[in-house]
Amino acid sequence: MSNKGKLLTKELNCDFCVVGGGLAGTFAAIAAARRNLKVVLISDRPVLGGNASSEIRMWVRGAENFYDKESGLIKEFEERIIKYNDELCPSVTDAVLYDMVFAEKNIELFLNASVMDADTDLMEDLTDGKDRIIKSVTAWQLTTYTFIKVNAAVFADCSGDSILADLTGAEYMKGREPRKEYGESLAAAEKDDKTMGLSIILAAREKNKKSDFIPMKFMNKYESDEAFCGTKAAKNTNFDGKYALKRWHNIKNNDNLWWIELGGDSDSVRDADKTGKELYSAVYGVWDHIKNHGDHGMENFCLDWVGALAGKRESLRYNGDYVLTENDILSGGNFYDEIAYGGWPIDDHNPAGMKNGGEAPSHSIKLDSVYGIPYRCVYSVNIKNLMFAGRNISVTHAALSSTRVMATCSILGQAVGEAAAMSVEKKVFPREAGLFIKELQARIQDGGAFLPHVKRRQGIISLFANTNLTYEEKKTLFNGIERPRTRYGENDIELPLSNPVKFTFETPRRIKNMRIVLDCGWDREWLPEGKLRIFCMKLHSFLSDEPVKVSPHILKGFSVFADGELIYKTSDNFLSLVKIPIEKTVTEIEFFPEKIENRRSFRLFSIDFE
Repeated sequence: MSNKGKLLTKELNCDFCVVGGGLAGTFAAIAAARRNLKVVLISDRPVLGGNASSEIRMWVRGAENFYDKESGLIKEFEERIIKYNDELCPSVTDAVLYDMVFAEKNIELFLNASVMDADTDLMEDLTDGKDRIIKSVTAWQLTTYTFIKVNAAVFADCSGDSILADLTGAEYMKGREPRKEYGESLAAAEKDDKTMGLSIILAAREKNKKSDFIPMKFMNKYESDEAFCGTKAAKNTNFDGKYALKRWHNIKNNDNLWWIELGGDSDSVRDADKTGKELYSAVYGVWDHIKNHGDHGMENFCLDWVGALAGKRESLRYNGDYVLTENDILSGGNFYDEIAYGGWPIDDHNPAGMKNGGEAPSHSIKLDSVYGIPYRCVYSVNIKNLMFAGRNISVTHAALSSTRVMATCSILGQAVGEAAAMSVEKKVFPREAGLFIKELQARIQDGGAFLPHVKRRQGIISLFANTNLTYEEKKTLFNGIERPRTRYGENDIELPLSNPVKFTFETPRRIKNMRIVLDCGWDREWLPEGKLRIFCMKLHSFLSDEPVKVSPHILKGFSVFADGELIYKTSDNFLSLVKIPIEKTVTEIEFFPEKIENRRSFRLFSIDFE
């Protein structure tokens, strides 16, 4: 601790420094910490979660097909939400994410801390000429009036706004590329600096009696739907495979009013405060319209919450060794260095937002399949030890309109955390870590994340063990795909309760841990009538709401024996990916399934050993 003038400076050394505490940054930190890296996580907000936090409350979105749903840390997060937050209170969801970080003793977390400086140094590289490395970053922590200086081997900018770009000289992109540059159908005719806009949303609550709303002077006035919808965007339309989306505002259908959007035609960073004030007037104006103008059937609804911090969709995007395009997405993105994937439609929002009410708020292209995202998109082209995850990866504006959603950002963050760990362990820069791409992909999959074009490699220990499974059961269990792709039964085996799965080894084997992948109920819908979408979060509250429950498909109770000795037992499991430390030299492992809700059998996708 030292003085900087009359203010204190706290200096730390770590392996990996993550800037940004949204889902991408948080999962990057957790993934690296679980690989035994010493991690510092810096967030400028008082809670973790970014756009998914209780401050902004945007739903997590990702691949649209049930069987394409993102897994890994984002899935663990969801399963923990269901276990510990059955009423889906946004503040408790914040606490669930905080608890995941709290459990990792290798993470030192600084909240309310904004990075405002970085030290870089030039280095000579035989292949790239002169490149920079980041030596340290410095943040200002508002709550303690302290400067936080962090020295690290690898840095990840998961801030969304790419705060380290200007501070380090990292190359970046801004705005919309001209159509001729990449031949993208959604690209602008000419290059400009416009982006997708910012949004503030609201939460409504249903009551059992009438609730009035009296508008105030600062609120906008929208006396008719046309006041913010216009006439050209009165309904969803389809042209040349592109969908123009309407400004739906039926709270009873759980519309989250994502289209209350402004600021894409100005600077989404420098003008954010001004845009936020405009959005504050707009969101209250929309609520006044819903309550007091026209027949919306909202007499018994009150306003439960309104955001005060605008959520952003786009600002700066870093240049990596590869720039992902709309064409890559539409062709399925099969890359040799795939480390994540996307599945949200190409969903390009009108930069003017509500100021251009006569036009559609977004144009969308549905995808035929998920697409891979290459490792070359998540490290800097000119800053040797800088990585990034989230909405600031190396993609075009059109591609960003798909990759920006938070489930995609989450698996990117997990991949970056794994890559940072490899870089530190092998003492190489992130670009060079790409030479070990097969190992990196295996690590990502070991953490439960799915790579659509890469089958998981089964461990040698389980492959060569003798088991009491049939040949077909073993073939399915070890096929490297740990989820249904089109239906149940293709990549899982169904086994009866109380019948153990046995693995025996001809010679004693040292087992570090056991890895089990159970069924989570991939095709489960949380609430009826579309009131709760694919990810288990909610915005509005209805009288018909009921607490969510742990999936009845998950095996709740099981035991593990090593050479007849009980080493693990649970009767309250709620996770679909379970890792059990063993740390023994053994000749036999037995897995005893014991308890599942209202069933006599369970589905198993994988058992493996390390």
